[in-house]
Amino acid sequence: MAENFDRVLDIELEISTVLGRTKMTLKDVFELTKGSLIELDTLENQELEIFVNGRKIGYGEAVIVDQNFGIRITSILGEEELVKTLE
Repeated sequence: MAENFDRVLDIELEISTVLGRTKMTLKDVFELTKGSLIELDTLENQELEIFVNGRKIGYGEAVIVDQNFGIRITSILGEEELVKTLE
């Protein structure tokens, strides 16, 4: 069985998070230039949802490590919550 499990360990998965969302008119989008600021609906220090292949698996917080953005995982959904994301 371990041999079968080893076969799937190198399968690549897409990990993503959403920093925030906003709505803008088409006119406002056309007026964007380099340096424009787009305000998002996410509050500072708000937990970010973490997705694996489009399914929410937990929450985290944005961090900067060596001048790169990253996500520090703060919680993983429980088994029951994970099953709900599959429905």
